[in-house]
Amino acid sequence: MSDQTAPATPAPINPRRVAASLLDGVLGKGRALDDQLADPKTGFRDLADRDRAFVRRLVATALRRRGQIDGVLRKFLTLWPKGLPREALRLGAAELLFLDAPPHAAVDSAVDLMHPDQKKPRGLINAVLRKVATEGMAIVAEQDAALTNTPDWLWQSWDHAYGPDVARDIALAHLQEAPLDISVKSDASVWAETLQAELLPNGSLRRMAGGAIESLPGFEDGAWWIQDAAATLPALLLGDVKDLRVADLCAAPGGKTAQLAAMGAQVMAVDRSDPRLKRLKANLKRLHLKAEVRTAEIESWQPPQLFDAVLLDAPCSATGTIRRHPDLPYLKDETDVMKLAALQQRLIKAAWAMLKPGGKMVYCVCSLQPEEGERQMPVLRALPGARIVPADAAKLGLPEEAVTSDGALRTLPCHWAERGGMDGFFAVCLEKTV
Repeated sequence: MSDQTAPATPAPINPRRVAASLLDGVLGKGRALDDQLADPKTGFRDLADRDRAFVRRLVATALRRRGQIDGVLRKFLTLWPKGLPREALRLGAAELLFLDAPPHAAVDSAVDLMHPDQKKPRGLINAVLRKVATEGMAIVAEQDAALTNTPDWLWQSWDHAYGPDVARDIALAHLQEAPLDISVKSDASVWAETLQAELLPNGSLRRMAGGAIESLPGFEDGAWWIQDAAATLPALLLGDVKDLRVADLCAAPGGKTAQLAAMGAQVMAVDRSDPRLKRLKANLKRLHLKAEVRTAEIESWQPPQLFDAVLLDAPCSATGTIRRHPDLPYLKDETDVMKLAALQQRLIKAAWAMLKPGGKMVYCVCSLQPEEGERQMPVLRALPGARIVPADAAKLGLPEEAVTSDGALRTLPCHWAERGGMDGFFAVCLEKTV
């Protein structure tokens, strides 16, 4: 017989413990949720597919409903005792209040996140969550979900920019999980049937989120890619780009690069980040699409020759994507918006210098903040020889209010509400007349 002892079987990973770590990463350490999900150290990637889906849903719910959850917990905890894990309480409350979990299972699971020796925290978590289970729903019924779950800096901004009713519609849209939007290279109606998806007015396909994207028909063959319907609109503002030389600036991760290439353009994708461009290249390879890829700082880069068209998808606060990224309200603030607005102005001027006379440039941001969109219009109008090309709402399948009085495109998460909404984007097309 061998004297060697068989290696011990590793203990199974507790999905709720992973969820608590992810939630603390966002709220306690300021780490983006997507970065954590991709980090092998978090343990998320080691979970089974079903557990990964559960963890995503649980953490997203705790973030979307953080204001309501904390409001309920404060009814039973006037002070947070030192050493009490807030994330265990928040996740337990999220399950009880918004995920229809059996009370005993949600309470026991939250208590089990604590070490057996931590008797006082275990007892307190048990007591508080039992109160939440019996009295929490009545408290939730009295809450203003839109206002309570939106950080004050965002609510004030949207209220001022769009009015209280639209601000409320935006906030309510953020409480819903975003559907899965798909851009296809061709045969949209055929793929809509194959993927059991709805064909949207802009040509995107939409189906409910969930399941492994890689297992859907056509993924491995490179027939389509994931891209929110609103994100397709800026490239469409350029019109027919077949055979034109088009610069996609700040291009990674590459959805718009793929879209332009599929439209027949000769695309040069430019971004400052090598790692993000590697992902772009991998996407193009899967999709069997071609584009020249260049690593460069947009502000100082000079192309070898001017372009027929330029698409500048500028770095921004990304508050238009909160439906998909519920951690964003807790990672950004007003100071970020102002810094990004200043950067956008520099990028606008650099991008304009890369455009041929007679060419078109689209400036866009996936932001709801007017500082990054509407308030950039004076800078855009002041560009030498700039003429605004008004967007056509009907042609894009959008409501009339999606086009501003200046002719720019302004989508909101509450647009297409009956279809599941869309990301918030600002985009404007300009023609260079001289």
